[in-house]
Amino acid sequence: MSNQQFQPSFADTTDFENAKRGFIDALSPCIIRAASGRVVWNNDEYNFLAGECPPTANPKLWRQGQLLSIQGLFKSAEGIYQVRGFDLSNMTIVEGKEGVIVIDPLTSVETAAAALALYRKHRGDRKVTAVIYSHSHIDHFGGAQGILPVAKTHSIPLIAPEGFMEEATSENLYLGNAMRRRAAYMYGNRIPKGPKGQIGCGLGMCVPSGVNSLVPPNMIIRETGEERVIDGVRIVFQMVPESEAPSEMNFYFPDQRALYIAECAVHSLHNIITLRGAQVRDAKGWSQYLDESLVLFGKESEVMLAGHAWPTWGHAEIAKFIGDQRDLYAYIHDQTVRLMNHGMTGIEIAEHLTLPPSLQKSWFAQGFYGSVSHNVKGIYQRYLGWFDGNPAHLWEHPPKQSAKRYIECMGGIDEVVRKAEGFAQAGDLRFAATLLDHAVTFDPSHTGAKKALASVFTKLGYGSENGTWRNFYLTGAMALLAGNRPDPRQSMSTGLRPEQSVEQWLTLLSIRLDGVKAAEECFSIDFHVTDEQRWWHVNISNAALTYRNAATKEELHSEASLTLTLTKSELLQVLSGGNPVGVSYDGDRDLVHKLLSLMETTESPGKTRL
Repeated sequence: MSNQQFQPSFADTTDFENAKRGFIDALSPCIIRAASGRVVWNNDEYNFLAGECPPTANPKLWRQGQLLSIQGLFKSAEGIYQVRGFDLSNMTIVEGKEGVIVIDPLTSVETAAAALALYRKHRGDRKVTAVIYSHSHIDHFGGAQGILPVAKTHSIPLIAPEGFMEEATSENLYLGNAMRRRAAYMYGNRIPKGPKGQIGCGLGMCVPSGVNSLVPPNMIIRETGEERVIDGVRIVFQMVPESEAPSEMNFYFPDQRALYIAECAVHSLHNIITLRGAQVRDAKGWSQYLDESLVLFGKESEVMLAGHAWPTWGHAEIAKFIGDQRDLYAYIHDQTVRLMNHGMTGIEIAEHLTLPPSLQKSWFAQGFYGSVSHNVKGIYQRYLGWFDGNPAHLWEHPPKQSAKRYIECMGGIDEVVRKAEGFAQAGDLRFAATLLDHAVTFDPSHTGAKKALASVFTKLGYGSENGTWRNFYLTGAMALLAGNRPDPRQSMSTGLRPEQSVEQWLTLLSIRLDGVKAAEECFSIDFHVTDEQRWWHVNISNAALTYRNAATKEELHSEASLTLTLTKSELLQVLSGGNPVGVSYDGDRDLVHKLLSLMETTESPGKTRL
């Protein structure tokens, strides 16, 4: 999509020098196991990246994989260390007077424990005196239990931005199953590592398969400019909500002149809309936050660290990096909106828009994780939604019905496959994929169509600069060659967890209510949650579950047929099908069983397609 004359230089080795700067030690072998002995992380699987880029990979993505697979303990500044290559993300460790402050303790308990162990091997058995979560994505908090003692509460500061717990527990609340399936495609979990397979995801290598945890914060940052002294270390915070995550913050260490920019500026174009699924991020706001970072910290910082990839050193280099990243998101946003106002659709803008030459030549602006193409479509979606304004697209047939008609018009499925193979041989892989997708959708058992589409997906994957696109294509090809597209239907538990709020529990139940089963039901239940001093009214009518809450029974305005008085933990047991002894019932107890019987236990039989 970029003009070929404007490309970053492979002769520029600055990134390699920075990725290795401050190296202390590597984990050898870099294999991390669960307590059972199962491997949860194996960075040595990427040793093949030391070789020359083969025809089965995009050279720029291969280079990015080489950089991101560099692993070990690194000194970034006096008293500041990073462990990289143990997870999708980095763990940063800041030494204080009594111990260490751990920033973003990775995705899994096992990888976090291994990272801290490598640090302690060289810097001594220093205790953890504080933890900082920069934002609400699991690869920045999921390993916390691996560095903290097992306890219900912690006396040390556990610091997070405002809204952290709500966002950390709710991002996948509505669409957890769909997002998990897409994430498996996006990160290439099922693809073997190798020159013809997974070579990372552009932001890191892959996601570990260990145990996740969530240790709630006990110190919340709410405003830009807030300053804390933690274990003798001064920290100044900048709030950046709705940028790369709904709850996110950057922070600066004045005495070390070190800026931690979370995930707002990394060595790749990031996602405005992630392929695994999420709400579209605010590219304009993201750009403005970066300008604020530049003003607040850019001129003072001597090193800038992030939750992914390697640091940047030097005032001028940091200022340029932040300023160029600011312009990157501003340009994509503003030019997309400009062309929207000219009447162009998201697909048309994505095909038309290229970065200015100055950004095209910057390695950090390449589309390794986000891409101009799908970010443009995300921005279009944010403002104008799914409809492109063409009446012909207002009420189209669903995919299988459309496919049936295309097949009929083109003379049958064998003819469609033949024509698609002709387009593929001519180099038009994109249209070949479109034709073959119709064929496979129409007849998922047609061997010729599946093999042809798998071949096209493989070629598209090999050429992709974007790591997540490569993984999507190659996972799709693997699924087709295995016999069929994977069945998205899977067991669906209630997903209720103790760290979630009562409202989140009721939200989960509302989206799992089987509308057909509930069509003729009409009843309501009140829950008095004593330890939270809240009343909750749950209503079933017209095949919908709705709820409201209040501080008192009178404010609830309820005429329920059943009232339960219980604690929050007892409510969790009740909603999970249990019968705790401490619950007080007033009314028809069978309504609880009826409520739970209306919940779906497996996904809808309707086919889900990517």
